[in-house]
This record gives sequence, C-alpha cells and structure tokens, in this order.
Amino acid sequence: PGFRVDADEATAAATAEICRRLDGLPLAIELAAARLRMLTPQQIADRLDDRFRLLTSGSRTVLPRQQTLRAVVDWSWELLDDDERVVLRRLSVFAGGCTLEAAEAVCADTAGRSGEVALLLGSLVDKSLVVAAPADDGRMRYRLLETVGEYAAERLEESGERDAVEHRHLVFYRELARTTDPLLRGSGQLAAIRLLQREYENLRIALRHAVAARDEQEALCMVLSLSWYWQIRNLRGDALHWADAAASLGPDPFAEPVRLAPSIHDRCTDAPPPMRQELLEEARRQVTMVQLVSMDHAMDEWTNEASMARLRAIVATYRAGQPQTCRSPASLWFYAVMLTGGVSDLRRLLDETVRGAREFGYEWELAAALQTRANVLANRPDWAGEAHRDADESLAIFRRLGDDWGIAEAISSRGEANEKQGDYAQAAEDFQAAIRSAEKLGALAQVAVLRIRHASVLTELGRGEEGEAIMREVLTDERQTGHEARPAARLFLAMWLGRCGRTDEAREQFTALQEEFASDTMAVFEGFVLGGLAWLDNQDGEYARALERSRQSLKGVRDPLTQMVAPQMAVINLVILAWALGGLGGEERAVVAARLLGAGRAHLPKGHFMNAMERENLARAEALVRGRLTDAAYEAAYAEGGGLSLEEAAALVDAIPEPNP
Repeated sequence: PGFRVDADEATAAATAEICRRLDGLPLAIELAAARLRMLTPQQIADRLDDRFRLLTSGSRTVLPRQQTLRAVVDWSWELLDDDERVVLRRLSVFAGGCTLEAAEAVCADTAGRSGEVALLLGSLVDKSLVVAAPADDGRMRYRLLETVGEYAAERLEESGERDAVEHRHLVFYRELARTTDPLLRGSGQLAAIRLLQREYENLRIALRHAVAARDEQEALCMVLSLSWYWQIRNLRGDALHWADAAASLGPDPFAEPVRLAPSIHDRCTDAPPPMRQELLEEARRQVTMVQLVSMDHAMDEWTNEASMARLRAIVATYRAGQPQTCRSPASLWFYAVMLTGGVSDLRRLLDETVRGAREFGYEWELAAALQTRANVLANRPDWAGEAHRDADESLAIFRRLGDDWGIAEAISSRGEANEKQGDYAQAAEDFQAAIRSAEKLGALAQVAVLRIRHASVLTELGRGEEGEAIMREVLTDERQTGHEARPAARLFLAMWLGRCGRTDEAREQFTALQEEFASDTMAVFEGFVLGGLAWLDNQDGEYARALERSRQSLKGVRDPLTQMVAPQMAVINLVILAWALGGLGGEERAVVAARLLGAGRAHLPKGHFMNAMERENLARAEALVRGRLTDAAYEAAYAEGGGLSLEEAAALVDAIPEPNP
C-alpha cells in the first residue's frame, strides 16, 4: 500500500530492472510486488539471481501452479515432450542468444540429429519459452527468457550432461572465432567485427568453459583467435584477463633455460586443436605477447627485477625477421626490446620485420610492419621522409586489401610525418581522412586518438579554440576507456591552455594526468609532465620551482626510449632551465643559462621543426637571459655551450647552487 514506481529515481530504476529481468511476465511481476511488504525494490532486484526461492507465496485463491514462480515454470516444463526438454535445457548454455546453426551444433544429441533441432526450436518458440527475433544481419536469433534460462540451467545440471554440452558450445565458438579472425584484415572487416560483437557473450562463455575445464589448447586457440579483435576494439582489459587465464594453464614458455624459438611459418590458429608440440610451444609464447601488449599504462608490473628478467628472456627467444615475428601477436616482442633498453637496436628490428614480411609474401603483415616503422620513424625528424614513404606504401596495401582500420592507421602515420615536418595543413587533412576511415568501423578508441591528433594540429594552424573544443569533447566522452586518447587529450590541452596564459587550468590537466596515469617507471611520461609543470612555473614567475622540476625532468628525458620517441625533449628542458635561471637573476646563473641555450641549439635534432610552443619558449628564454648580460658575454657563453655534450650540459645544471628561499 502506498507504493509508487515514480517515488524517486532509484525506485524507478530498480522497478524497471525487476520488470526487465522477469521478462515482463505478469505473474512473476505480481509475485515480486508481493515482496514489497518486506523488501525494497532494489533489494528484490539484487536477489533475482535466486528468483525461484524469492518469488513464492502468491495468492492462495489461485491455482497451485500459479502460487510460486517455480510452479509456473514447472507446469510449462511438464507440458513439453522429452525432445523439447532436451533442447530447452541445452539452450541454457548460450549467453545473449544464438543462431539456428549454433543451436543445431550444440543442442543436437550424440546421434547427430541436428536437423530436428530446428523443428523443436520452432515448437518452443510457439510455446513462448524461446524468443525469436531478427538480428542486425537479418538472421533470426533465439534466446531464452531470463527466468526460463535459469530454470533450464538447473535442469541441465540435473541431467548430468552439462560438461558435454558446454564442450560442444566451446568447440562451436572456438571455430567461429578462429575462422572469423582472418576476415578482420580485409574487405570483410566490418561484417566480421559485427559478427564477433553479436556473439561476444557466447565467446566469453566459451573461454570460461575452456579455462574451467583446464583445456589449455582450446584456451590458447581462442585467445589467439580473438587477440586482434581485442586489439582493434581496444578491449585490453578482456585481452589481459583471458591471456592471463590461458597462460596459467601451462608452463612458462620463457622460463630458464632460455631457448631460441624455431622459425615457424604456420599460424597457431591455422587449424583447430590439437596442436603439434612445436606449435603449442609457440602458442604459449604468443599468448605472453598478448599479455605484454595489454598491460596498458600499468607498466610498473613489467619493470620490477623479476619481470625485467622475463622480458630479457623474451628478447633472447626470438630473432628479428623470423616468420612469426613478422605477424601479430609475436611481432609485439619489440615492446620487450624497448622495455629492456634495446631502443638503439629498434630501427634494425623494424627493418628486419619489413624485410621478412616481403620475403615471406605476407601482404597484410607487410602493411602493418610498414605502418609501425612509419610511426617510429616519424618521431625522428631526420627519418620523417622515410616515415612518409612507409606510410604511403602501407596505405596502398591496406586500401588494396580493403582494411579500413589499417587505412586509418596508415593515414595517421603519414599525418604524423607531415606534422613533424611542419606541414600542419596537410597533417590536418590526413587526420580528418583517418577519422572518416575509422568511423566506418565504429572504432571509438581509434577515432578518439585521431581526433586528439587533429585537434593538436589545429592549435598550430591558428584554430586553437576549435582544437580545445575537440579535446574537451574527448575528455567528457564516457565511452572512452582511457588507454591512449585521454592522456593525450590532457597533455595537448594543457599545452594549449599554457600557451594562452591559462596556467591554472593547464595545471589541472597535468595534475589529472599524474593522478590517472601515474607511473614512476616511464621516464618519457614523467619527463613530459614535470617539464610541462616547470614551463607553467616559469610563466607564473615561480622560477625556483621551475628550476627544480626541470632538473628532474632533464634526468628523465635522457633515457634511450625518450630519445627515440621524443628526441627534442632534452632540448626543450634545456630551454626551460635557461628560462628559469634567467628569471632567478644573477650574472653567474645568466652565463649558465646562455650556455644551456647554446647547447640546446647544438643538440636540436637534425631537421626538427619547432612547434609554436617551442618557438615561444625559446624567444622568452633568450630575451630574459640577454637582458641579464652584455651582448658580448651572452654570445661568448652561447658559443661555449654549443660545444657541450648533453651530459656536460646536464652537469652544468647539477652544479647550479640552490636559490635562496
């Protein structure tokens, strides 16, 4: 009495959940309503997993079969013949419905009478125990009402055939994943993505069955078959979870003593399990690669001493240019190379991967290798021309194959190369074209990253307000998972806000970046953040704090990885340091500042095109330092700095006495 569905938002939401989970069945809802005398709507909703015990004690004036939810479903069950009961209980292993082909493969008896399943399924639809509805591909899908599904699962357990039915379900969806995976790399890409999306709950159930049964080969096959789907859909959490689960079923493939992996041309998923021993060992190694690339920003888990030893074992196991290292996921071993400090060798490894893909005739893999190499080369201004050529060749191959994901990535790589060369107008066109290609697939994470790249270029073209609006849209988009787009958005937005003199707002972005993506082990990340905060300190006249932060930043950006992906960072920090020293005043500091500016000019990467922020910083630092010295003293110190190595310049910084508080 007195209950109102619209009493408040929580009550309305809980009531809607109850009605949905009870499939709108009038009697079930009536039984739930009777529980309102002792439970709130949310309490009832929370207990619906045990609905047959919860929904009892209906009106005593109705027939016994209508007094409890179980009695209602029992009555419907008793009206079925034996074959209908078999199909109904076996349908309970599906999640999110199934196609007729799946039902026939999983629900047919051992005699293989799959053709009869269609007739029995139709009968169950007629009796309202199975719901039939067309999917987005125009084909009919069949699902159990939630209440019926829970009841049927109990009956399946009682029958003693759950293990056998779950295995048939596993085999069907393993094959669906295995045979769909190649379609993700060509003109059938969108249809393949939609198929895996429709069946994703069943695929996860199949993975769960494989892990629960400790069937290592089935689990490995499924993880490797889904690894590229996870990658292009940015489902890193799922990839890591299932790769961890599959890896736990077998031995560590990188345990001591480390053995060199043989060259293997076959994919681990070319055929269904069982795998021959050589292929099984390779599958174990490749699942570890899926783990590695899915670690997101939690890199501290890979950089303790035990993990570093394992990464070194991974590096020692493969050779560049092997057939499997030209293909994903084994190609991802270069991440292990980077994390163990082998950045200086990275160019050679990428060159060998491109060469191997050409030699073996791996067309899609060649396009992917060229795109990866273009991404790396674009970070080095002296290699930007080569990056442009790689991106163009990669784009031509992806277009020939009809791979929209690859097209977007290749155009983006070309855009980055154009950006590094200062051709911002062409870069903007490239990023817009890449966005259009990614949008065809509904690749939200990829689109978000591309929008941020586009927004950053707009700030260089005098369209900063437009760029800022895009960055803020990405940051407020709840669909973003935060892997790549969000930190990039915060970083570029902070840079734009700082350029506009909105230093408090810029600090908020850097602070959020530190809180959301903190990692003491990624020097390039720390270097960007600390250097950015020091830059803001300079603008606010907090020169002592800027000096301390930029000192720390300079230490971080001299590691090999940072020098590969952001070779200009050391020079940027020298300029920020010079600005801080000039602001603090004093002839001695001004002389050191002039030397740092000279060193920065000498070590500016060949061909580097300064962006607007870098040009503005240099102009302000030079003006401030020149104002502290005579022209002759400035020029002499500047010339002296031009002869210093980066290490010698860093030593100058370390020797600067702390400013008086």
